[in-house]
Order: sequence, then C-alpha cells, then structure tokens
Amino acid sequence: MKVLLADDHRLIVEGLSNLLTVHGIEVAGIAGDGMEAVAMAQQLHPDLILMDIRMPRCDGLSATRQIKAQQPEIKIVMLTTSAEDQDLFESVKSGACGYLLKSMSGEAFIEALRGLEQGIPPFSPGLAAKLLDEFARLAGEGKEADTGGHGDTQKGKEAETRGRGAAETGGGLTERQTEVLRLVADGLTYREVGEQLSLSERTVRYHMSEIIARLHLYNRSQVLAYVGKHGLT
Repeated sequence: MKVLLADDHRLIVEGLSNLLTVHGIEVAGIAGDGMEAVAMAQQLHPDLILMDIRMPRCDGLSATRQIKAQQPEIKIVMLTTSAEDQDLFESVKSGACGYLLKSMSGEAFIEALRGLEQGIPPFSPGLAAKLLDEFARLAGEGKEADTGGHGDTQKGKEAETRGRGAAETGGGLTERQTEVLRLVADGLTYREVGEQLSLSERTVRYHMSEIIARLHLYNRSQVLAYVGKHGLT
C-alpha cells in the first residue's frame, strides 16, 4: 500500500512516516496543505491518502472533494484531532472512506489500515454511532417531507414498513452477521466485538467483509446507513 500524508504539523508527519515504514507501508510523499495534496495525488497516484482537516491554503475537506472528483479510485482517510460531528459528516459526504482520531494508539492505527486493505474502511470507536444518528435524523426529515406531517395512521404504516425491512434483513444476513453488524454500528472496535461474541478479531473482519458483499454495499459508511434504514440498532 502506497500512502500520501497530508498534514501541516511536521513532527506528527515524521512520526507517522516512521510508524508506517516500520510496518512495511510505503510513504510515497508528504504534503503540507490541501493544495499540495491535490497536486501530489495527481503526480504520485497513491493507494491511500491520510488527510488532516485543518490545514493552511486549502483544508482537508476541500482537498478531498477535489481529489475524489479527479481520481475517485484513491482512498482517503481523515486523520485529525477533531471529533466534531460536523467534521465527521462533511468528511464522509466529501468522499472520505474513514475517519481516525490522532489520539488513538499506534497499534490501533496500524490495525485500522490493515482492515482498510481488506476492504473495511476505518472509523475510530464511537464515531460510527454518530454517523448512525445522523443517518437516522436525515431519514426522519425525509419521512416528514414525504408525509407532510400526517398523523398516527402514517406513523403506523412507517412502523410496519420498518418491520418488513428488518424481516428482509434476516433473510439476507445470518444471525451471527446481524450481531456483528449491530455491535459495529454501536461503535465497538473489531477486537471489542470479538470479545463480546467470543470470536477472533480476524473472524469479525471476515464477517464484516461478508456483510458488505451480501448487502452489495461498497464501504462501511453504506453498511451503517443500511443499519439505520432497517432499524437494526
């Protein structure tokens, strides 16, 4: 995996570069701001960009949108100190496939990148639950707009529809996969999910890959949206 680092804090970048190199991950380049990240992405064609949000000249959100518009195949994971909901939501909307906090341990960080190599985009614990809340809020706004504020009869129909959706999910996923999906949506790490279900972390990752394949979804963000839509939390 060839990685481009985009961060204006030199000390952090040097530490990241050393950590990645020790674990056999190639650091293709280092960008000091969003504009450099866009230019270097075109030049280096990295597999992954670790993107900070707060940077001079051009922030990480704007850079992410530009890069994904030009090179949609490049994976972008936000690596930031910001745990603000708005930054998280805007990052996903801009095209980021993961959101990691700089407060995490080096071991957890490398584990997250290994998961990404297996097709499972990474989110720091607790952030997945925030995404679910936002999806639920947006879904609620959409229902209100569609129904025009009709009363209890409409609410009953919506509840019936959600019930059918949950039943359909049971036909598509195994009971174990549904358990894994619920715990991941609650913000647990794969290791924590494994501890609760008496499974190895490798098995949990396998289940998540199978879930994504079965639901015909492309990334973890869409899996979380699916969870919210079908009332699996």
